[in-house]
Amino acid sequence: MIAPRSAKLTRQLGLFDATMIVMGGIVGSGIFINPYVVALRVHSAALILGVWAAGGLLALLGAFIWAELATRLPEAGGQYLYLREAFHPSVAFVYGWVLLLVTQTGGMAAVAVAFAKYFREVTGLDWSDSVIAAGTLMGLTAINCLGARAGSNVQSALMIMKSAAIAALVVAGLALGGGAVHTSPVLDRPLSFGLLGAIGAAAIPVAFAYGGWQTASFVAGEMRDPRRDLSRGLVMGVVGVVILYLSVNFVCLRVLGPAGLADTRTPASAVMRIALGESGARWLAVGIAVSTLGFLSQGILTAPRVYYAMAQDGLFFRSVGWVSPKTGAPVVAILVQGVAATVIALSGRYEQILNYVVSVDFISFGMTAASLFVFRRKGAGEGVYLAPGHPYTTGLFVLACAGIVFSTFASYPENSVIGLGILLAGIPVYLYWSRRKRLASNS
Repeated sequence: MIAPRSAKLTRQLGLFDATMIVMGGIVGSGIFINPYVVALRVHSAALILGVWAAGGLLALLGAFIWAELATRLPEAGGQYLYLREAFHPSVAFVYGWVLLLVTQTGGMAAVAVAFAKYFREVTGLDWSDSVIAAGTLMGLTAINCLGARAGSNVQSALMIMKSAAIAALVVAGLALGGGAVHTSPVLDRPLSFGLLGAIGAAAIPVAFAYGGWQTASFVAGEMRDPRRDLSRGLVMGVVGVVILYLSVNFVCLRVLGPAGLADTRTPASAVMRIALGESGARWLAVGIAVSTLGFLSQGILTAPRVYYAMAQDGLFFRSVGWVSPKTGAPVVAILVQGVAATVIALSGRYEQILNYVVSVDFISFGMTAASLFVFRRKGAGEGVYLAPGHPYTTGLFVLACAGIVFSTFASYPENSVIGLGILLAGIPVYLYWSRRKRLASNS
């Protein structure tokens, strides 16, 4: 039986939950691998750390913006609501469309398969990666159907465990890895357009690694005091991740050096192998498995709230907006997300889908940040957190997003065009749902 449209989500999450959800949405397996990708593009320690620091600053500027938006619209759906209220429901729908088809679901499928590989390495089980990935996704889906509290508890526990794994990597590398970080030369080549292009290319994997903090806004409707806790959790969570990421990169550079970092596809494992031998590398595999599992848990907890909001607006199947009277969770929306990610994981198409993510993701980032200019014209509002430095910091974030989109199109034109095509394909789908909504309201 379908619940009435007035059914509400249960507000049961606090500041600690918000902070863990923010961090969990960012930290996956990428930080254990992506440092080598950056080192392939730029070749001095100063540039490598500088690119990661700049990425962290950009994420922090974004957190400031989203913190203000969260206090203005403290309901479920987050970014979807901001785009709907600032621009038009069609813009919000296209965002949700891409989230379901590309950015969230494809990413979750890829991370689930990555978890399966590390799980097999740790346990020695001779099972198919697809089967393990599917079982993991459906298991986390079932947990989150029990309510936001159950999902958040699992997410918080996994976030603490993967923070401990990163801390162990950093401590072992500093204490037993040897080496030193050389800050000169600062530039690996003369100042030129070639250098700027290399820095731009290095910024793409860094931007991807820092992405995910915005998904915490999806669960604003289930926070006891979203105006206070979500705004604080966004800033605290991003700062925490910046510290973790810079620490990992510093240790990798100290132990491996820029050239050694560029030469290994598994830099974190290489550091642990030098520091603690093969046993250290095996323990790190456990940490990476936990980290990927935590990322999956966060995605299944947060993203379905967007589909719930779309259904509440009459722009998706009404059943997706159903809230369980027992658990207070949008069960159908959670099942939609879990099943979609499982199908993609089993199909093996996740890597191709992931190629379309970055350009589309940062288009939505830039537009959402730009929505703050629209809201500010309407007034500050009572009790609203104000993003520091607006309009300058907000403008800088929007320009940085545009730069990343441009760099992605220049580096990966075919994938970026396909991603843009998927985004634009959402427009006729929106027209269908809006027409259906009008017909239903007139009948």
